[in-house]
Amino acid sequence: MLIPFNLVHETARRLSFVIIVFVSALVFSSCAALQPPNVTGPPGKNSLYPILLIEDAHRKEATLAALNRLGQLSGKSNGARPQLQPVTGTILGLPSQASGSLFLPKVGAAATMNEEETRESLRRFIERTDLPDGSKLASYQQRPFRYPIRGNYGKLEIHFTGDRRVVNLTSSCIPDADRIQSALSALNVRPRSEETLQKLRAKGLTYEDAQGIERNFAIPPSSEMTARQMTIYIVPANDQPDALEFHLAWEIEFTNAPIKLAYVDALNGEVVATE
Repeated sequence: MLIPFNLVHETARRLSFVIIVFVSALVFSSCAALQPPNVTGPPGKNSLYPILLIEDAHRKEATLAALNRLGQLSGKSNGARPQLQPVTGTILGLPSQASGSLFLPKVGAAATMNEEETRESLRRFIERTDLPDGSKLASYQQRPFRYPIRGNYGKLEIHFTGDRRVVNLTSSCIPDADRIQSALSALNVRPRSEETLQKLRAKGLTYEDAQGIERNFAIPPSSEMTARQMTIYIVPANDQPDALEFHLAWEIEFTNAPIKLAYVDALNGEVVATE
């Protein structure tokens, strides 16, 4: 369960460091090359939809600079370069040389933070799990848009030990999320789930089975479909390797079907992904 955010005392104020360094600097740094939206109404064949986030070299440079500053603050900067995610420029993983050289901010007077102090250090942003080897994994789910993110994006994980050493850090969070939300809002559409469900049942869908084989599924009357919620589904762009696509997509739940979920673009009816 995510811990609510409430900066009510000096200890919480000091924890702005983890917000700035781990989330702001490493995740949301720099400006994005963002394709503008179609503001005249529902998109057509040649419209600027889905919204695109374009790869930007400056974003990667900012991430590396932020990580280097964090290493210097920890007193263990070694210049090792991490792996970076394509397009977003966020950290895919720390280099082995940097493992254990970064530290979470210190809270409390004792040499080792207790449970409450660790929770305070990760307040609001992090859900923490204790791993079998004694280390800990803190998870953050990014929620910058009106609708929840789906796909393999919008996540931050910090793997650390009891003495605050950061073993690894990986992020697929989306930079410049406010600009992307503005672009999505400017689409000026009011998609209806009923229409999406009708079209989907009429034409069926294509999915990949557990062996990776592409299958066609004609949806019979015995298979029930429920549109659970609208989402922002993010995928690599098909025809542009240096970009991500942002789709307004209905999350549709199936019963009596070979799949459990389908994400269907609410504007053009295309099946974006299945699970």
